[in-house]
Amino acid sequence: MAQRLKSGKKRVRSSKKRKARNLEAKLALKKVFKAAEKAIVSKLAEADSLIKKAISILDKAAERGIVHKNKVARKKSRLQRKYNKSKA
Repeated sequence: MAQRLKSGKKRVRSSKKRKARNLEAKLALKKVFKAAEKAIVSKLAEADSLIKKAISILDKAAERGIVHKNKVARKKSRLQRKYNKSKA
């Protein structure tokens, strides 16, 4: 029977923690993004502040490596485009 390494056990523990943290961050990201989109569609007055918040959280997620930077750029662009279209 193969002997388990201490470092291997630690890697499993730390990867579980990291996965949980990343999942939590992604869910928060989706929640804020959907709230911003909903505000744009409903033409709420707070849409501008929600967009700024969503963009800030998207940038932080990209910085931490939770979401790819190109995906963040695409999401921000689409969100801003929807907002500009709704204003016009």
